Amino acid sequence: MDGGDDGGSFHPSSSSIASPSDYTVPRSIVPSCPDTTILDIFAVGSSNPASPLPYFLSALTAAHAKALLAMARPSASTPHLIWAAGHFLCFFAGLRYLLATVMLGTTSGGLARWYAATYIGAITSYCVVVYKSFGVPQLSRPYIQRALMDENVQYLFLALYWFMTKPIFVTLIPYVTFSLFHVLTFVRTTVIPMAFPSATPAPAAAGGNAAPAQPASAPAKAAKVIQGWVKANYDPAMRFVAYAEVAIFARVLFGALLFRNSLLAPLFYAHFLRLRFYMSSFTRAAFQHVKTVLDGYTQHQSCPPVVRKAYLTLTDLISRYASSVLSVQNQGAQPAAAAGNAGAGAGAAPRR
Repeated sequence: MDGGDDGGSFHPSSSSIASPSDYTVPRSIVPSCPDTTILDIFAVGSSNPASPLPYFLSALTAAHAKALLAMARPSASTPHLIWAAGHFLCFFAGLRYLLATVMLGTTSGGLARWYAATYIGAITSYCVVVYKSFGVPQLSRPYIQRALMDENVQYLFLALYWFMTKPIFVTLIPYVTFSLFHVLTFVRTTVIPMAFPSATPAPAAAGGNAAPAQPASAPAKAAKVIQGWVKANYDPAMRFVAYAEVAIFARVLFGALLFRNSLLAPLFYAHFLRLRFYMSSFTRAAFQHVKTVLDGYTQHQSCPPVVRKAYLTLTDLISRYASSVLSVQNQGAQPAAAAGNAGAGAGAAPRR
């Protein structure tokens, strides 16, 4: 998913939560200085002779400061909200589809719309991230090369491909996992501060004297629990996604051989995994572990020779394809799915 304070790389843009300097002190509290900001109140050592600091230090009480901070509610930009809405849709629609598929054993009927909704949410979120990262699309070669080597662009094209093809439920697993972390981080960094401003730690008072410690409120405790869970589970989730992506390749490969999906699917997905192998340590570790396990099975005496020969041929082809030199260098590719930056802007899926 974009590295941040939550231990991952869920990603790219800056926080859309406004800073304290964006808020103006009301006239009722500062009648003579209508344009004074909260940061002006707490600024110490100002060299401006007309500074309102002496007035505030004598007239502004701790209760006034607390009231000002309570009024300074953070806000979220429209792209940030669209990005978050996409991840909410992706997570809940995808979870609904996966649970129904596992429990009912079918992907027919009305479930198809949940599958489509999942990818609509993912495509929406990735479009916001790609636009914030690269701006308006250009037909220049440098722009295209740089964009194609970005993780978010790769996941966007993959989501578009899965959206337009016959549903394969396992393909939802990576996107739903990324969206889970983005949803949790958005709730912690945006929803809770907006709904419960008191849950946001107050800045130190003038002169560096810290305010008396107050018992943590329920929203503040919830935010801390979310942050701890995201940090603790980010790496395991990325390993899980890496193995899921290897399993998806096996599914589309055998699906093509059995005519259950397009012959183009394994070719398209193989190129995607090739890029993931270069960019992600989690993907490399997953491939190496799976190869070690399969080597053990195929080298066992009970393994039929035809299976062993087919396996060796397949691994040789994969190794040659994966080891070929990329014609385009990885220029500024950013991690796609990180919990730390997901709530800090229109980020994408947590990635490595």
